[in-house]
Amino acid sequence: MKKLIVALMLVLFLATAGFARVNINTANGDELATLPGIGQVKAESIIEYRTVNGDFKSVADLTKVSGIGDKTLERIKDNITIDE
Repeated sequence: MKKLIVALMLVLFLATAGFARVNINTANGDELATLPGIGQVKAESIIEYRTVNGDFKSVADLTKVSGIGDKTLERIKDNITIDE
């Protein structure tokens, strides 16, 4: 019975970890690169844009980063946030 409970807890933990949103205002390159369609190069572009221009005011502002368009935003919008 203990093994079953531990297994269920592990499954729940992994399931909720997969739903964690990435804060595009605070995430590092590795965290940003976990987003679908965002590799290390685009992650570094996001960080560079954020450094030069300040925090993103909305998720849609991500399209101001070179190489990130509406299709990419549509793919990742449910996985990102600007809130803490």
